[in-house]
Amino acid sequence: EENKGFKLIMHNFNHERWALAVMSNRYARICLEESIVYARSRKTFGKRLADHQVIAHKIADMARQVECTHAWIEQITYRMKHGAAERDIGGPIALLKVQATRVMEFCAREASQILGGNSYLREGKGEVVERLYREVRVNAIGGGSEEILNDLAMRQAKL
Repeated sequence: EENKGFKLIMHNFNHERWALAVMSNRYARICLEESIVYARSRKTFGKRLADHQVIAHKIADMARQVECTHAWIEQITYRMKHGAAERDIGGPIALLKVQATRVMEFCAREASQILGGNSYLREGKGEVVERLYREVRVNAIGGGSEEILNDLAMRQAKL
């Protein structure tokens, strides 16, 4: 139907952005899991890497951000499933996608710090983190860059 195309495109963007947010948070969780496995197995200065306070704090920060983002995903998913209007859900989904990709970037960076040089190898103990770190920017840009999505959310909020 003529002049209805933009509405259809925006509807598809909402689902795409939601899916990218879910995927990005899952990738962040994988970085967290890989960090935990590595920190438990690697020994430095006579003790496990996980027993060093700075490493434990890095893992705690990663877990906090992943779990908060997961809760937000659950909240928005509930709203989508129960019939939230596309015009009402677009802004929150845009912000969710920004949050999830920033958490992914944070977790990939922190995992890289924990795994050290192993995180730059395409095989071995760091191959998963190395691969996910390369995905950060494509996830952040796909479905709309952070700046565009923040602007969209604020325009919908009538800031």
